[in-house]
Amino acid sequence: MAAFVASDRHRVAVLVRPGLLQMELGIVHQLFGQAVSAAGDPLYTVLTCTLVPGAVRTDGDVTLNVAHGPELLAEADTVIVPTSDEDYTPVDGRLSPPLAAALARIRPGTRIASICTGSFVLAAAGLLKGRRATTHWKSCDRFRELHPDVRLDPDVLYTEDGDVLTSAGVASGIDLCLHMIRADHGVAVANAVARTTVVPPHRDGGQAQYIRRPVPEATGSSTGAARAWALDHLERPLLLRELAALESMSVRTFTRRFREEVGLSPARWLTLQRVERARQLLEESDLPVDRVAANAGFGTAVSLRHHLLEATGVTPTAYRRTFRGPRGTPL
Repeated sequence: MAAFVASDRHRVAVLVRPGLLQMELGIVHQLFGQAVSAAGDPLYTVLTCTLVPGAVRTDGDVTLNVAHGPELLAEADTVIVPTSDEDYTPVDGRLSPPLAAALARIRPGTRIASICTGSFVLAAAGLLKGRRATTHWKSCDRFRELHPDVRLDPDVLYTEDGDVLTSAGVASGIDLCLHMIRADHGVAVANAVARTTVVPPHRDGGQAQYIRRPVPEATGSSTGAARAWALDHLERPLLLRELAALESMSVRTFTRRFREEVGLSPARWLTLQRVERARQLLEESDLPVDRVAANAGFGTAVSLRHHLLEATGVTPTAYRRTFRGPRGTPL
C-alpha cells in the first residue's frame, strides 16, 4: 500500500488503536486538511495508520477500515496519537510489544503529539519523562500514579515541551492542532482554519474552568452551625470571632476544630465557598459582574476577578461567556 506521496507538504500520521474516539480522528483530518497556502495549495498530507491494517473498532457503532500500517510512522513529520478506550483503565503503564515496536519506527526529531488520554501512550514510551504534559482532568490521578517522572499540569488545554505536545480533553485536540498549524505557518493560516471550521482560534483559560472541585465535606459537627450560618450569609463580611461565637468557642478553639473537621482554615473554606457561589451566579443568572461579586461576598469585581482567576484561570466575563454563550443563554 502506497504511503505518503513525495511532496513539499508536511506529513501527518495519525496512529489509531481499537476503541478510537471518532471525533479525535476527525479533528486532525479536518483542521490540518483545511490549512492552505495563500495560493490555495494544501499545506499538509494527513494519513491514518494502525498496528494491523484493516478494521478498527471505534467507541461508537462505526468500524473504520484503516489501510496503512505502522510503517507510515517512519515517514511522518508529525505523529499524533488520539485516545483509545483502553486508556481509561490503564493497568500498569506499559506498552504492548506491537505498540512499542510501532513507536520505535518514528524518526528522531519527528514532532509527536497526543490528544486527551493518548498521553498515556507517550508517557509509557518514555517520551514525556521529565517533560511538562497534560491529559484529561479525570485521568490525572491515575496518570500521576503510573508516570511520576512526568511534570503533569492538569489545568492547561495543551502543552508543548520541545518536539512533544499533549492536550487535555477531546475538544482540546482542536486547540492543539490549531497551535501546531500556527507554529508551522503563522497566525493567518491558523485563523483561517478556525474560521472555516467555526471554532475560536484561541480559547481563554485551561481545564480548571471545566472542573468542579467540591469544598471538602466536614468530618465533624462541632462547627457545623457556624458553617451553615456562613453559607446563608456569604454576601456579608464574616469575621472569625463572629463564627466562633456562634459555637460558643474561643477563636483559637474554633479554628482548631474547624481544621480538624473540614481540613481547611475558616478563611480558605469561605473563599472556596464564595468562588463556588460566584460560579453558580455567573452560569445561572444575568446579574452584572459587580452584583455577582457582592452576592458572593467578594465585595468588588476586582476581588472576584482575582479569586476566580486563581481558581479557574479565567476572568468572570470569560467564564460567563464559556458557560452561557454570547447572549447569556445557558449552554
